Amino acid sequence: MEQKTRWGIVAPGRIAHSFANDLKLVTDGEITAVASRSLDRAESFAKAYNAQHTFGSYEALFECDAVDAVYIATPHTSHAELAVKAMDKGKHVLCEKPMGLHRGDVEQMVAAAERNQVFLMEAMWSRFNPAIRKAKQMVDAGELGEIAYVHADFGFYALDRDEKGRLLNPELAGGSLLDIGIYPIFLAYLMLGYPDKVLAASNFYKTGVEIQTSMIFQYSGAQAILYSGLKSKAEMKAQISGADGSVFLKPKWHEAQGYSVERDGELQDFDLPTLGRGYAHEIIEVHECLKRGDLQSSLWSHKNSLDLMSLMDEVRRQTGIRFPMEA
Repeated sequence: MEQKTRWGIVAPGRIAHSFANDLKLVTDGEITAVASRSLDRAESFAKAYNAQHTFGSYEALFECDAVDAVYIATPHTSHAELAVKAMDKGKHVLCEKPMGLHRGDVEQMVAAAERNQVFLMEAMWSRFNPAIRKAKQMVDAGELGEIAYVHADFGFYALDRDEKGRLLNPELAGGSLLDIGIYPIFLAYLMLGYPDKVLAASNFYKTGVEIQTSMIFQYSGAQAILYSGLKSKAEMKAQISGADGSVFLKPKWHEAQGYSVERDGELQDFDLPTLGRGYAHEIIEVHECLKRGDLQSSLWSHKNSLDLMSLMDEVRRQTGIRFPMEA
């Protein structure tokens, strides 16, 4: 019988529940441990998903011999520190995006993965979405001709949220860019590569966090127009267009359940649903990498995460987005 990958969950919040529910749909993995700063929360989560071990500290989970891989779902500010601690204890790591606050964080994480010879991947779940993978395949195969234009936005109203919460609190590296702006940036990078030039502008909230950012990525022969915001709803569609046709990712595009292709004035719709919410696809990728002994994914590599963080660093440099812990 094939041995299952034994997962430890670090921080049992909303996104961890989505991850855990999708893990149920994957036959070769299971949750064996949960850690939270609140032992009661850890025990409640463990009961819901039949995990055998609970811990009131993250470090205690990293010591647990019943854990092969760790899923880190804490706020951005602790991703790098916790990932390095886990890898130094020999654990494989899937870390929620963004991997860190800046490129230096990601460099430390990659160095820890290499030093300990363990697997590390950013949980950029949209990279493994079936519709996005299909769009990427079409682009790479030249089915749309030379790509000239990418558009993607991601926005919702969040100014009614608790100002001490994750989105509006500068102490938690809040704002739209790191939380949701990463998605449009990811799509442009995936389809067009690293841009020659970045132009960016932001608006800010009274707490000091950025709540709207518009970006233009300039390439030789192509442009990407990107947006993230917490001040209003956005259409949340994505478009990849070339000389011979276009692909449209249906809303909400980062978790698309299908896509459309336009050629010669004709539009065809294709349904391509995700397994569960969509987290199952990245879980499957981790499991397949571990079975092969790969220490990074070829679909979303360490270099990809470093590039993505570098692009967000450049947007932050241009717009003046800074956090108190960086002062």
